[in-house]
Amino acid sequence: MPKLLQINITANWGSHGRIAEGIGQLAISQGWESHIAYGRWANASQSHLFRIGSMTDEYLHVAATRLTDSHGLHSRRATQKLIGYIQGLNPDIIHLHNIHGYYLNYPLLFQFLSDAGIPVVWTLHDCWAFTGHCAHFMTVGCERWKTKCHHCPLKREYPQSLLLDASAKNYEHKRKAFLSVPRTTIVTVSQWLDNMVSESFMKTLRRQLIYNGIDMSRFCILPDSKEVLHKYGVPSDRHIVLGVASKWYKQKGINDFYRLRQLLADSFSIVLVGLNKKQVNALPSGVIGIQRTDDVGELARLYNAASVFFNPTWEDNFPTTNLEALACGTPVVTYRTGGCPEAVNDRNGCVVEQGDMEAAVAAIEHLCNANRAVVRDECRKSVVGRFDQQERYNEYMDLYRHVLMERTSPSNIRP
Repeated sequence: MPKLLQINITANWGSHGRIAEGIGQLAISQGWESHIAYGRWANASQSHLFRIGSMTDEYLHVAATRLTDSHGLHSRRATQKLIGYIQGLNPDIIHLHNIHGYYLNYPLLFQFLSDAGIPVVWTLHDCWAFTGHCAHFMTVGCERWKTKCHHCPLKREYPQSLLLDASAKNYEHKRKAFLSVPRTTIVTVSQWLDNMVSESFMKTLRRQLIYNGIDMSRFCILPDSKEVLHKYGVPSDRHIVLGVASKWYKQKGINDFYRLRQLLADSFSIVLVGLNKKQVNALPSGVIGIQRTDDVGELARLYNAASVFFNPTWEDNFPTTNLEALACGTPVVTYRTGGCPEAVNDRNGCVVEQGDMEAAVAAIEHLCNANRAVVRDECRKSVVGRFDQQERYNEYMDLYRHVLMERTSPSNIRP
């Protein structure tokens, strides 16, 4: 029975945590043994779970990062325990997801992976792996990561450093560590991210594009979803502009929604899902806030009830919220950010330039005046064939099998 070990900051929590869970479930159904090692935040899982480190270890890692810009270079004891766990488990494949987040020492882990010779698949959910500091560089248009990071303009952004700028050293640490495991296959989740990796120091590693997918049976067109609007006091006789995020902050576009409210007529209501209590209480008139919900059924009803889904994110690789809205028959207006445009076309929504609120308003008004039945059908059709999560998980299983076949034929390995 082949053994799969996935490593991620979360287990069955958040977008990439749920992706790891879905891959594990499919692996189990195909006769594999599935394990997930995680840093923090876990829900019940069908895979065997292993907790890496503790909250105390995380706090110490955060403190060191804030002072010395050395994210990923601490948590030695936690990483050594993880290595001991891996040695005892002896997995056939190690699948990395987000290895940043104050819970791992990546040089220590990659030294072990280099010596162990276990095939590694690594899904990049952001850009942290090939920069000297940041997880996203879109907001400032930085291109130093293409050669060698220095004088980081995002030092105060995640993973925040309050004092030192060690981006040049971090870049070299990562380059040395991440290129030390030749049996690594990089998985990119959008064409945009694949293009970025091709210009980074990771370009010599093999890579494969596998889009993120969603559960098409849960995110679907529902016959009657208006009652969910009454639950939250949303007038059902208005056009509903919906925004959804696991956490709202400037880069996710919350301020753009405030600007949108000022530009839209009173015949529109804005509904934001994923706010915290403080944000809900501070919302301007005409914007209705809903706190984060893990009720997928309710979220699907909100997508269905919306006239338009607006995603004004300033940094993203490939947001699944766009896919969820489209699968529910709701057109998407999104910024030309990262991989956001890759699921949107002129039949299911509109792509506008970052911060162009006049274009966003025009697109929203146009879509609200379009034939609702035709638009819903086009939206659904545009994602069913390309972004079904089971098909995408099967791509991972095919990749695993290919990697295992190569393990018996080392001469076939090419960078």
